[in-house]
Amino acid sequence: MDIIVAGCGKIGNSIIANLIKEGHNITAIDNNAEQLSAVTNIYDVMGICGNGADLDILKEAGIDKSRLFVAVTGSDELNMLACYIARKLGARHTIARIRNPEYNDQSLGFIKNQLNLSISINPEALTARELFNILKFPSAIKVENFGRRSFEMVEILLKSNSHLDNVQISELNNKYNSKVLVCAVERNGQTYIPDGNFVMQSGDRVGIVAKPDEMQKFFKPLGLFKKQARNVMILGGSRIAYYLAKFLIEDGCSVKIIEKDREVCHNLCDVLPKADIINGDGTASELLLEEGVNSVDAFVSLTGIDETNVLMSLYASSIGVPKVITKINRPELAKIAANLGLESIISPQNITSNIFVRYARAVENSLGSKVETLYKIMNDNAEVLEFNVSEDFKQVNIPLKELSFKSNIIVAGIIRGRKTIIPNGDDVILDGDKVIVCATDHRLRDLSDIIK
Repeated sequence: MDIIVAGCGKIGNSIIANLIKEGHNITAIDNNAEQLSAVTNIYDVMGICGNGADLDILKEAGIDKSRLFVAVTGSDELNMLACYIARKLGARHTIARIRNPEYNDQSLGFIKNQLNLSISINPEALTARELFNILKFPSAIKVENFGRRSFEMVEILLKSNSHLDNVQISELNNKYNSKVLVCAVERNGQTYIPDGNFVMQSGDRVGIVAKPDEMQKFFKPLGLFKKQARNVMILGGSRIAYYLAKFLIEDGCSVKIIEKDREVCHNLCDVLPKADIINGDGTASELLLEEGVNSVDAFVSLTGIDETNVLMSLYASSIGVPKVITKINRPELAKIAANLGLESIISPQNITSNIFVRYARAVENSLGSKVETLYKIMNDNAEVLEFNVSEDFKQVNIPLKELSFKSNIIVAGIIRGRKTIIPNGDDVILDGDKVIVCATDHRLRDLSDIIK
């Protein structure tokens, strides 16, 4: 599929990388020749240096033949204008990055309608929402939601003293009187879609799917369920910090933000009157101790420097902060940080790229069982997807045990109206269901792709 991406910064670079992995033909536009060269030197893309809202530049990029136009420059207004012009010139789908907090939900809805945008993306708000989900369930490394939060997928790391060490998956539900499904396991860099005979071991990274109440029921007897983090310290006063603090305060939590830029602190004080805003160098352990870092429920490092986030997260972990979350953009540094013992690592680029990959697959498959949600899990080695079942799916009303699935695929959940199902072999898929699938080594565009 022909896709044009305007903006080759960090987010644009990540989007291009992931769309190329999907097999799409990408044309990159940026008015910064250095950034554009960095992309074209690494990836097999066509690069055009110029303004993404310029008619001649868009025509040169082949906008009339493109299925999808993406605008992720540093300017919200330029992104909106570029998408508007791209649509007028023939682009069938347009996506704009709009991240200014001043564009609230009501104004965004109006803008989207007037500009005929397919969707608008706010990477900072998306990242903050994922951070908030983890802080609500601190036992997890990662938390994802499906079916309007009727299903959850959590990743946990089995410690050396875990009750799940040497437990066979088929024994779980009877042993702990709960309805959960282990959909993926990562062990020594290898990711598995396990069957009931799989035996979990300490050190495994385990993905579990269940209803929220069943998840709590499962984790409590294991001693893994921790109460929601209510007292949170955030290092760095970025947009992500603003959105996260907003979500936490609305949920009744106590929030303290440490930021060294005085002007940023003044702005945060204006928009977050219920948060404690501290002007100071958050890399100084004396300041953190003075502000009570050793008594908070969670420490979230959100500065713009990956190395600082890693170092300060390691410090917070070393003094016993119960939950530590680290923002890291560079994949190579994320792997090093994980090896150093940091468990919850968040990448805004990856979170945003997942949205674009999901939408691109939906555009490719406009008539079939569309991808509703897509998450990369197990360090991006597996995917969990939510499909809307359409009348084109031929295997409806057939017991799952009678279907022949491709290898490394599992149907992890079915949402039927308000009913949520952890399926067994006797369950069936019906027209109108939402089906959650976990897979490795596959690029699923349609629910039918799971069948041999």
